Amino acid sequence: MSPEQRSSQWYAGTDRNAYIHRAWMRRGLPAHAFDGRPHIAIANTASDLTPCNAHLGEVAESVKQGIWEAGGVPMNLPVVSLGETLVRPTAMLWRNMAAMATEEMLRANPIDGVVLLGGCDKTIPSLLMAAASVDLPAVVVPGGPMLTGTFRGKPLGCGTDVWKLSEEVRAGTLSEEEFLRSESSMIRSRGHCNTMGTASTMACVAEALGTTVPGVAGIPAADSRLLESAHGTGRLVVEMVADGRRPSTTLTKGSFLNAIVALAAVGGSTNAVVHLLAIAGRLGIDLTLDDFDRTGSGVPLLVDLQPAGQHLMEDFHRAGGLLAVLHEVRDLLDPQALTVTGKPLVDHLDGARIWDDSVIHRREEPLQADAGIAVLRGNLAPSGAVIKPAAASPELLTHRGRAVVFDSIEDMHARIDDPDLDVDATSVLVLRGCGPKGYPGMPEVANLPLPTKLLEQGVRDMVRICDGRMSGTAYGTVVLHVAPEAAAGGPLGLLRTGDWIELDVAGRRLDVDVPADELELRRPAQEMTGAFAAPTRGWERLYVDHVMQADTGVDLDFLIGSSGHEVSRESH
Repeated sequence: MSPEQRSSQWYAGTDRNAYIHRAWMRRGLPAHAFDGRPHIAIANTASDLTPCNAHLGEVAESVKQGIWEAGGVPMNLPVVSLGETLVRPTAMLWRNMAAMATEEMLRANPIDGVVLLGGCDKTIPSLLMAAASVDLPAVVVPGGPMLTGTFRGKPLGCGTDVWKLSEEVRAGTLSEEEFLRSESSMIRSRGHCNTMGTASTMACVAEALGTTVPGVAGIPAADSRLLESAHGTGRLVVEMVADGRRPSTTLTKGSFLNAIVALAAVGGSTNAVVHLLAIAGRLGIDLTLDDFDRTGSGVPLLVDLQPAGQHLMEDFHRAGGLLAVLHEVRDLLDPQALTVTGKPLVDHLDGARIWDDSVIHRREEPLQADAGIAVLRGNLAPSGAVIKPAAASPELLTHRGRAVVFDSIEDMHARIDDPDLDVDATSVLVLRGCGPKGYPGMPEVANLPLPTKLLEQGVRDMVRICDGRMSGTAYGTVVLHVAPEAAAGGPLGLLRTGDWIELDVAGRRLDVDVPADELELRRPAQEMTGAFAAPTRGWERLYVDHVMQADTGVDLDFLIGSSGHEVSRESH
């Protein structure tokens, strides 16, 4: 084998170790599999318990064919898979674990490059974090969204319509029987959520970063063109190994700024903020919350998709997909930022066209002129908080209201529907203890349900504030990712019911109208601190001891910065 090839450190030579490595792999592999061909891992998150990724085994077969065709040797590598809908308390608790486990498996095995198969929310972020740390040639194949299901003759948005329909049940305008009838219509095919939730957002973000074959993000999971793209990706990764294209040589600050432009233009999930910060942190790239505000705030919202609009991902792909969107905002993109093809992202936009401008709007007629995720600061969020204006009620983006404070998720569930709860439509619902350390894992609970008595009055949105996250399929005027979180000593932990809160999204402010000296004298409520996570062993203990705050990406402090892929020790 070529001495420059990483896998040659295992397979090349005639000594006992090389013999063992080759012999144990000779279970159908021919001798020429070890003659210098690159060995490519397919990091596969397929799992029956991650239903959105269950079809990735089929996708992996197409990747394998492309790798063989290009002269490589494919190796299926099952990695930690996180299903958003099933794991408790939240998949985010294990994103860093999945990234760390994948990193170590890539580092430990004789591979020269990797194809990353992800779909459900945390799988693409964890795979990219791992690849950035190991710094092997790596390319993503997103699993794709599901096809559109219908109920009572209308399309269903996976996730978004769950929130809407469940609130209608609570409001008494939809029967429980009808609600349950919609269940079998919600998930029509293989694939992840068909809204612009976190899964679709991260596929688009991965493409805007330059880590996918351009044009693949948004291809429906059931579309045969996904298998065609997977085959082409298998061919491409062999080329990447030969040319030495790896995350450290293709991903730059400009790549991440392009991803922020894309995030705003598609009306993407706020979860992309913590994921992009974490990926950048693995590479040592100085990306901050301020970059999201500076770069994204002036970007127009062009994509009319749920939850910020009305259409779904199948429509998005039909209308031209992400490349058509990026063509409209080409002047906002870094022209030097590369993709896995070795060419700049902007070079792939020349042939992009919008085929349905009711789904993808043209630059001169946007849905919103300024759609980027807004970063708020103030005495309630010294290190920052975020809000997605595209999913909020415009009249609530400037608001002053009295706080109704919940000390934990359990406290919220116990009291939110109490008819005696002192709350009205102008109140600000505050849920704390839900940050990275507090719950732990920063669950998607920031879009807390509205009180039943207000739903019955016709109220459908209120200002809500939380140190946790919300689903990318959710909507509403929700301030989230408040940092520092209550469990890390943030001022959110000092709030009291009745305090007046001031939200000014245009001014980028989030404040409580309490004098600073009074806040300093307050002590956190025992009801809140008693609910904080206090694990004594295992991953949760490691996580709580080392997780960082939302404004830096919620990674573990000892995983920041790429550590390279060289093998430092041999066994046998």
